[in-house]
Amino acid sequence: MELRKNLPEIFEEFAEGRQNAFLNVKKIKDADKPVIGIFCTYFPQELAVAMDAAVVSLCATSDETIPAAEQDLPKNLCPLIKSSYGFGKTDKCPFFYFSDIVVGETTCDGKKKMYEYMAEFKPVHIMELPNRVSEDGITLYRNEIIRMKEKLEEVFGITITEEDIRRGIRVKNAERDALKRFYSVMKADPAPITGTDLLNAMLGTTFHFNREEIPAQMDALVEKIKAEGTKGEKKPRIMLTGCPTGGATMKVVKAIEDSGASVVCFENCSGAKAVEENVDESNPDVYDALARKYINIGCSCMSPNDNRIKLMGEMIDEYRVDGVIDMELQACHTYAVEGLRIKRFVNGEKGIPYMQLETDYSQADVGQLTTRVAAFVEML
Repeated sequence: MELRKNLPEIFEEFAEGRQNAFLNVKKIKDADKPVIGIFCTYFPQELAVAMDAAVVSLCATSDETIPAAEQDLPKNLCPLIKSSYGFGKTDKCPFFYFSDIVVGETTCDGKKKMYEYMAEFKPVHIMELPNRVSEDGITLYRNEIIRMKEKLEEVFGITITEEDIRRGIRVKNAERDALKRFYSVMKADPAPITGTDLLNAMLGTTFHFNREEIPAQMDALVEKIKAEGTKGEKKPRIMLTGCPTGGATMKVVKAIEDSGASVVCFENCSGAKAVEENVDESNPDVYDALARKYINIGCSCMSPNDNRIKLMGEMIDEYRVDGVIDMELQACHTYAVEGLRIKRFVNGEKGIPYMQLETDYSQADVGQLTTRVAAFVEML
């Protein structure tokens, strides 16, 4: 990515990162490099870095293949699950097609059952997650990480040493630190870039197959933003939390920005949720270190989900958030039920407005979303 270009061109390249990666993943396969397809931030990418494999985030943010998925799955299922399955079933996702193995996880019952059908046409390995953050849960996930490593060794005929994993930890920690430096530019008021550009850049890095190149790229972008970022007028500052954002759900970000507000932080797993905490490089047990980092991701599959509250509180203060919008995907029950706790925290402890939105991957509700968001922003 040439940072000699102006900021709009650079952010456009990030937005096109997924499309460009479609072409690059074939080159990777042609070079006999392992390709691991993932759906979730709970997969410890340090293992992939340790074995010099490419990690690809599989297609799951469009309604294009949902009709095909609904031939096998219930219509009233979460659109992310249906989209994930549909892209695999129809072979319309190059990442899925070229993946040697797909890694699933037990984050919700819908995904668990969907993976059973997906395994009929693709090698799938499921990582079992505990339901709560505890020492027993850490032990369980430590064992799952070891089982994942052994599966990768078996599939690809390799040996992954602890020193290989330590290298992977260093690479991913450096990447996370660089991403934090990047999205921290939004602490400025007014924000120097749009929430759309922020999220597109974050998502764009997930399609970068050489993780070691990301820190320099992000740091150069930060310097360019500081030097050239346009200073607009002050706007209401919004945190977006809830389900993953990207693809079809960018309509929510657009509705917020079209209403005259600025999305200054994304707490969800498209943003800070999986980035804020690093793996402890001083821990002599690499598997324990990985388990402790990943178990602390504040997903609503954990009960109670105290880590989500902790991260939200810190970000509301640091980013001087004026209001929180909690986006739930239709039929995502864990996030929908958790909404009450988030509302109580945001309204009660933080004393700022909160709004919960439910949406899917269609464009049918764009008018309703725009009206509701505009009324919320006007209240701020």
